Amino acid sequence: MAGADCDVLIIGAGLGGTALALRLAEAGCDVAILSKKAPALSSSNWAQGGIAAAVGPDDSPALHAADTLAAGAGLCRPETVELVTSQAPACIDWLIERGVEFTRENGPDGPLHLAREGAHSRRRVVHAADATGEAIMSALLPQARTHPRIRFLEDLLAIDLITARKLDPAADNRCLGVYALDRDQGRVRTLTARTVALATGGASKIYLYTTNPDTSTGDGIAMAWRAGCRVANLEFVQFHPTCLYHPLAKSVLISEALRGEGGRLLLPNGERFMPRHDERGELAPRDIVARAIDHEMKRGGFDCVYLDVSHLPADEIREHFPNITRRCAEFGIDITKEPIPVVPAAHYSCGGVVTDLDAATDVPGLYAVGECTWTGLHGANRLASNSLLECLVFAGQAAGSIQRDLAEWRDPGISVPDWDESRVTDPDELVVVSHNWDELRRFMWDYVGIVRTGKRLERARHRVELLQEEIAEFYGNFRVTNDLIELRNLALVAELTIRSAQARRESRGLHFIRDYPDSLPDEDAVDTLLSPTIGREPLALR
Repeated sequence: MAGADCDVLIIGAGLGGTALALRLAEAGCDVAILSKKAPALSSSNWAQGGIAAAVGPDDSPALHAADTLAAGAGLCRPETVELVTSQAPACIDWLIERGVEFTRENGPDGPLHLAREGAHSRRRVVHAADATGEAIMSALLPQARTHPRIRFLEDLLAIDLITARKLDPAADNRCLGVYALDRDQGRVRTLTARTVALATGGASKIYLYTTNPDTSTGDGIAMAWRAGCRVANLEFVQFHPTCLYHPLAKSVLISEALRGEGGRLLLPNGERFMPRHDERGELAPRDIVARAIDHEMKRGGFDCVYLDVSHLPADEIREHFPNITRRCAEFGIDITKEPIPVVPAAHYSCGGVVTDLDAATDVPGLYAVGECTWTGLHGANRLASNSLLECLVFAGQAAGSIQRDLAEWRDPGISVPDWDESRVTDPDELVVVSHNWDELRRFMWDYVGIVRTGKRLERARHRVELLQEEIAEFYGNFRVTNDLIELRNLALVAELTIRSAQARRESRGLHFIRDYPDSLPDEDAVDTLLSPTIGREPLALR
């Protein structure tokens, strides 16, 4: 282990991973960033809306915190909310210093233009038109690529974390690195590091319909669980209310900012329906809007509903939403003149790997940032535009903690073996993998979607356990492939999501179950913590 490949190995090249790498490299650490596809394909790069931060004259971190707590429906961790909302303005400054060009009023030297999204009491969403993630990553990635202390390991798919406990049950546990499939060469590489950080994003690909890129397969959550980390609140899956409904469209998100600027949700007959479901109308939290759309579609037998902004000035629409205007036009929809057909789709995982306020997990030497984590920020429902913010804040928290960890690092004296393929052969029928992938995503959509029942969850649990038996047999007998690794991770995260949903006997936030339609009093609400059966001391959350 003395010859570790780097100080810090970061798995994932989205905003959390890139921001962490820059902070660590600027502090003198040698960093490697592993990504299974080009960083431009990360969820961060796809983010449209923006970053919530109390930078307006009528706003404050306390107001931002109050809105976050309200959206979280009684399950936010107050100390996390305070940390994140108080650091938000400094995060915006950090990005501006690094060249991110946010949309401004009255020209390039004017004040930041602040958008308003659902459940926000103020205009506080700092954005770059309607492609904020792309603007941020376009500024940060070149800086990371050219930094002498950062190297990129692209086209590598992490398979499993290497821990001391796995290699020697009597050893003090610590993360030592990762096994990763080199997708170009078809071989498994062994990568060691003094510290590892997960920044792998969420797991929305467990569902048939999602706004996320194909990379969102829950890899970090699954690997952390197998390494001995707890997970929390995986039942809270945020379904974005408005994804473009078109036979040729795939994962085209229609930003919540359209509703923030006055967009109206309509039935096919042109009737506005949201005021019937919530007094805030289209500005209600995402879970309420998604359930309302789901209810209206099922009640009326509709394939979709419609989001209409055509009553707004056409020039204003084109200026504030150029990318959405362009993407809809590619499918023959002129949003300045006609409504947009939309449906809900899986969008964000509010639960994940349990971390403390320094982004440390249950396994020493293993950190996690971003959507793959549970930090306590989002509670039972994420407030819009808090996700990129969480990445930035916890990248900073992790950077400080990792530096302290490295200063105290001692070689564990464990030899890390290479990946053993001596007892496996090439797969004979890959159709088994593709069929199981399709089946998993479909029954998760049907049984563990926006509205759940106990019977549906039981059916899903039964199906996923059968799939896992087939996957385990395939994994144990054949050489690993990209699709098999991702399917293995998806099936595990699906199982953990189902178990979490079964454990919550109430409806709260993003989890709505007909068997228990009411919420418990907030003082009785608890997080859903699942723990793998690996002997260790659990993380003390502070």
